[in-house]
Amino acid sequence: MAPPNSAPHPFVIEEYVRWSDVDFAGIIFYGSYVRLFEIAETEMFRHCGLAYAKVFDQYDIFLPRKAVHSEFYWPARLDDRLRVAAYVGKVGTKSLTLHFDVLRPDVAAIGAAGWMVLVCVNRHTLKPRPLPAGLIASLAPHTLSPDAARTFLGVAPSPR
Repeated sequence: MAPPNSAPHPFVIEEYVRWSDVDFAGIIFYGSYVRLFEIAETEMFRHCGLAYAKVFDQYDIFLPRKAVHSEFYWPARLDDRLRVAAYVGKVGTKSLTLHFDVLRPDVAAIGAAGWMVLVCVNRHTLKPRPLPAGLIASLAPHTLSPDAARTFLGVAPSPR
């Protein structure tokens, strides 16, 4: 992880592929990547001072998903230790796009990648509203383009 006050960089967690993540052949089930993405997202927000237990009360918002997209390049297997990088790739007025890159510590290639669009809504009316400035500012250390994030991670900008 980069030191404080450095250029924006991805937030990285490590997680093992667990028994509940795999199919009969011991290969990760595609839906299990969403679990990995969600863990990385939650920890990135917590690292930025935006623990979900408090952030929704603080800003009176929810951040439901509008879109979830995944692509797969090599299969992860039971007990593989994966690095999951999370970063904010785009900030709009009422939404933001989170990106995720899954890597193995021993391979300089992306195994899976995904993104989610989170829409900011009022907690009571569920109507879209502008993203709070404090939320955007708190996520700034992890806001960068996918190409910049992949360069930081030491992998090719395009996984293909």
